[in-house]
Amino acid sequence: MTVEVRDLDVALGGRPVLKGVSLDVPAGSWTAVIGPNGAGKSTLLRAVLGLVPSRGAVTVADTDLRALNPRRRARLIAYAPQSPNVPVGMTVFDYTLLGRAPYVPHLGRESARDRVIAAGVLDRLDMAAFAARPLEQLSGGERQRAVLARALAQQTPVLLLDEPTTALDIGHQQQVMELVDHLRISDGLTVVTTIHDLTLAGQYADALVLLSGGRVAAAGPPGEVLTRSIVEEHFDARVRVSPGPGDRPILSLERP
Repeated sequence: MTVEVRDLDVALGGRPVLKGVSLDVPAGSWTAVIGPNGAGKSTLLRAVLGLVPSRGAVTVADTDLRALNPRRRARLIAYAPQSPNVPVGMTVFDYTLLGRAPYVPHLGRESARDRVIAAGVLDRLDMAAFAARPLEQLSGGERQRAVLARALAQQTPVLLLDEPTTALDIGHQQQVMELVDHLRISDGLTVVTTIHDLTLAGQYADALVLLSGGRVAAAGPPGEVLTRSIVEEHFDARVRVSPGPGDRPILSLERP
């Protein structure tokens, strides 16, 4: 499903964070939101979800998200936060099952179908062997997959991921990105991620949106956004940009 954001403004504590942000994410595509620290990347995702007050319009397949209650909204968009609260002692299976909450009746319990869906998601993510393991006993990469499992258990057409590769080594970063891309293609998901690593963003996303100073400074295919001049201007970094597989940009730092 398509995601459209129009003229989004967000102020936190009286301080403007996002100013007139607009973006279009075609159905089944992957858009990565990039930008320097404090640019408003995570705030953008939270505003789309309705977790922070905002002004502007957010629609999914022409449906106004503001007109929906939280349960109906959670059936359209799933969210994997950068630093989720991980309940101590909760197993991977029970954590994944939390993703079925939008479908559980008030004062009701998860159904047998909900449990089957949760088990199926863990199997797809190669996490079935960890189902009974407490979350705090997982490695960083395993915990990221558990967070993704909870989001996928919602069975939504849109997936928002806030820095899904944070604190992972390069191998686990690649595994997570490949997994997201595989699920996007196989399930027809529309994916929006925030990500710090510009090369990873350029290698996997169909389009990039660069936030700087709370505004959209550049948007388009990776090759048009990740140019030497744009990166130097907004990240204050000297880089060399080289073509990689599929002509996607690869960045490397240059010493002064």
